[in-house]
Amino acid sequence: MSTDGEARPAARLTVLAGPSGSGRGGVVGLVRARLPSVWTPVPVTTRPRRDREVAGVERSFLDPVTFDRLLAAGGLLEWSQIGPYRRGTPQEPLRSRLAAGEPALLAMDLAGALLVRAVLPEAQLVLLRPPDYVPDPNTEAHFAHTVVHSRTVQVVDELVGLFGSSFKAPARPRVRG
Repeated sequence: MSTDGEARPAARLTVLAGPSGSGRGGVVGLVRARLPSVWTPVPVTTRPRRDREVAGVERSFLDPVTFDRLLAAGGLLEWSQIGPYRRGTPQEPLRSRLAAGEPALLAMDLAGALLVRAVLPEAQLVLLRPPDYVPDPNTEAHFAHTVVHSRTVQVVDELVGLFGSSFKAPARPRVRG
């Protein structure tokens, strides 16, 4: 039984990773619709904002110099270069959320997931595998769970189930008497 004065374990960080086109973003959106308390960080990127993108909602857009400063200060959990642009996951907001006991869900490519695992070994890695995709056995060995993305509803159900123990238990009133 948890009371107000007791510490609660840190929430689980789940990293949903898969190859390009595996549907990570759509799955994360549906998980968050079912579990609004699951937090997802806003990545930073040096690429220009596209029409219909709102800065700070899906991505934060940085100039290369600002990105370099953030990187040099250790402010990125992981980062990568895609073509001429770079993208990364800010470290501080994620660590703050986890320290507060809030579950977090990151969607990334396979390489990004392994970078996160190197920095946060307690992260739970979930491989989102399209039905015809055969992952490299050495890569797949790093993942605690593999979910075949043949039916989106089933994938979302499985991920929601993995978050079951991630939530802070509500504080219960002390019994007086």
